[in-house]
Amino acid sequence: MPLTPARLAAALRTFLQQRYRPGRPYESLQTLIDEGLDALPYPGGGDTLVRWRMLADAASVDLCFAKLFESHTDALAILHELQDLAPRAPASAASSPFHGGICAVWCSESPTARVTLTPFERDNREVTLSGTKAWCSGAPHVRSALVSAWDGDTPCLVFVDLAQVQTGRIEVKPNEWHAIGMACTQSFDVTFHDARAHRIGAPGAYLSRPGFHHGGAGIAACWYGAAAGIADVVRETVSGRPDDPHALAHMGVIDVALAQAASVLRATAHTIDAHPDASCLHDVRRARLSVEACVETVLRHAPRAVGPGPMCRNARFAQLLADLPVFIRQSHAERDLAELGRAVLTSDNAQLWTL
Repeated sequence: MPLTPARLAAALRTFLQQRYRPGRPYESLQTLIDEGLDALPYPGGGDTLVRWRMLADAASVDLCFAKLFESHTDALAILHELQDLAPRAPASAASSPFHGGICAVWCSESPTARVTLTPFERDNREVTLSGTKAWCSGAPHVRSALVSAWDGDTPCLVFVDLAQVQTGRIEVKPNEWHAIGMACTQSFDVTFHDARAHRIGAPGAYLSRPGFHHGGAGIAACWYGAAAGIADVVRETVSGRPDDPHALAHMGVIDVALAQAASVLRATAHTIDAHPDASCLHDVRRARLSVEACVETVLRHAPRAVGPGPMCRNARFAQLLADLPVFIRQSHAERDLAELGRAVLTSDNAQLWTL
């Protein structure tokens, strides 16, 4: 019998606390999948906040692991929302559409890398892919991926079995990743040489579905979790010198920032659950930007609060400080702020800021 969302969240927390393998995110994620702990509640299904708490819990331990975990569970949610199944293994294999392995979502669009699809002669669902996709997290390790591709000028989503690496139809190209932050995600370029793929959903459906934006708020939950993980170390460190007024002030600033961001995330989760068929774009943008502001505050005040000791000798703290500035740049920053401001000006909600 499947676990309830609350019990699933508790089981994940126990896994992270007792059995997570630091520095081995892929092995840890595969173990988690094997035990069914990737069956997060879907966005908009009534337990969106539980889903985000689970993502945040993972990010508080290891942000690279959380990035891979979020991508895999996002793929599950996408397939559920588009009511489509990728080709399955034989009946003796795992019942997951991903054959029990790690799946990724590779939908970043780079101006210098583009993937196009060509339908088979009489089957519009089965296609071949050509071109290069950039920013493919976990490329050397994942078993399958949902990939955005272009059919002329129309964006589409396809499922790709990465076993085709063995036949030369798919080529993983390690690129020049010089950042220390998020290096363990191994986000490489992947080139497709007439690789076989299966269409998921109708053309354009991946971008037009409400869950596209709901998933964007899930990314913010990961940012929040990493910031909370940093704050945990600050709290532990500052508790050893409770009479230091400057450290206490930094701790206070961090607490306020986290509380504000958490409140916005909770409200956004409630809105999504109340309106699952709507994009809730204004709320999602506000949530992402609120968490980004929180992260910037935490990254500024945490090192000042603790000094060089934990930054150099606490592995988890040091890694989160390296990873989070890189991951947060998935935010669209001022562009999203401008869009949020435009939405405020055109809103007909008379109670936009009513307490």
